[in-house]
Amino acid sequence: MIVPDSVYGAVLLSIIDFTLSIIMITGIGVVLALFPLLNRLGKLDDEKIRKASH
Repeated sequence: MIVPDSVYGAVLLSIIDFTLSIIMITGIGVVLALFPLLNRLGKLDDEKIRKASH
């Protein structure tokens, strides 16, 4: 689909750009929100590590 070179095309392009920006910002927010969960899942127990070595 080719966007026409007119005011309608500019508005259409702005709406597409706004929508994609919101999707990208939401995706980044979801990834950042998952970091604490990943941190809890990968939590290391120092006592177990000390007992497991040598």
